[in-house]
Amino acid sequence: MYTTLKRTGISVSAALFMTGAVFANPYAEYEGTTLIVNFPAHPHYNAAMKILPEFTAETGIEVEVDQLPYLKMRERQTLELAQDEGEYDLISYVVFSKADYVFADQLENLAKYFMDPKLADPNYDAEDLIDGYVQNIGVAGGAKGYLPGPTGSLFGIPFGSETSVLAYRKDIFEKHGIAKPETYDQLLDAACKIPELEPGMGGMASRAASGHQASHAFLLHLAPLGGRVFDDAWNPIINNAAGKQAAEALKTIVDCGPEGSLSFGPSEAAAAFSNGEAAMFLDSIAFMPGFEDPDRSKVVGKVGYAMHPEGVRRGSQTGGFGIAIPKNAENKEAAFLLMQWLTSKQGDLKVAMAGGNPSRFSTYQDPGLNEKFPFSATFGEALKYADPDWRPIIPVWGKINADIGTTMSKVLTEGLDIQEALDGVAERTRAVMDDAGYYTWQ
Repeated sequence: MYTTLKRTGISVSAALFMTGAVFANPYAEYEGTTLIVNFPAHPHYNAAMKILPEFTAETGIEVEVDQLPYLKMRERQTLELAQDEGEYDLISYVVFSKADYVFADQLENLAKYFMDPKLADPNYDAEDLIDGYVQNIGVAGGAKGYLPGPTGSLFGIPFGSETSVLAYRKDIFEKHGIAKPETYDQLLDAACKIPELEPGMGGMASRAASGHQASHAFLLHLAPLGGRVFDDAWNPIINNAAGKQAAEALKTIVDCGPEGSLSFGPSEAAAAFSNGEAAMFLDSIAFMPGFEDPDRSKVVGKVGYAMHPEGVRRGSQTGGFGIAIPKNAENKEAAFLLMQWLTSKQGDLKVAMAGGNPSRFSTYQDPGLNEKFPFSATFGEALKYADPDWRPIIPVWGKINADIGTTMSKVLTEGLDIQEALDGVAERTRAVMDDAGYYTWQ
């Protein structure tokens, strides 16, 4: 058909139009629109920024990015989402903000966009999205209010979602005949043995800074060691034996860690590992590509990757970021098109190849990605054990999380007794939950 049309001088698009078979451009209506998006200063979003020009070239939709440190991003969003007309058309949100924003009715339910044939790409293949990420990042209103269930709805799409894996210096481990840590006993033993064997090198680089970072670090160990913050009736159980063991594990790791550990956030911990100051790093997959970047790392080719070590169970984190459309956004449909483009199979692979972390099963199976980043196979295996309930994503979590973090910091810096510390957290947490109405139906 194409050859015949060329001979007659009729373009393919004109012929298709005349036959009624022309394919509409779903972006045409929005060409010239400028979207303002809010992204965190984070490795995944740095990768996403690299491909945004391709979106503009393909669609004619301009994108302006307000990029902020992710904790400051939350402060800005809290102000913006409360306005009648917001500045942002699309936001990235860290997972623990999900409950707050949904509870305050500040995010669009995405159902109507995926129902609209003019907007929804029939090749999007939502089944390919990593379900643990969708459950943890995108869904609200189901089980416990923050997990899937018959009453749940989709408010965001995973984008920059994460699980935790272990990076370790395989050269150091081989040199001293230390086995790759598969269990917590092996992890903690190696963490304190390595500084003795390699003077000046810490065992494991970990978050520990007061507040959110210390809380995150504690919770990272709580789930695999068999703990939870609450039981199924919302009673705080953070101070049971598993909670104490998790706090002891964190203290051991920090005490045997590199210099400056007490002030580390995730970036500082990752930098310590990249600079050869620590033999292990247990945290988000988002930081792992940087360890193989010769422009940023001194340990390229010396790093092994393993699943989060097993305690009572395997229970790596599930968290990170998603993207959502604010209720008060000006350009909601165009924002959906950007959201859909970034999280499509093609977009997800583009971001992953630029150093981001995939949101799709198919991306982890891509031969090109596995050739460029051989550790991707370990990440895919780790996702089988990612725990979407490793921390409770409830509207009052911010207050509880802050209390855990400041209290845990006192354990690490002031020698506060661990059991006393956790008992205090449990007591204050119960008061917060009671005030919020969680015991109304008991």
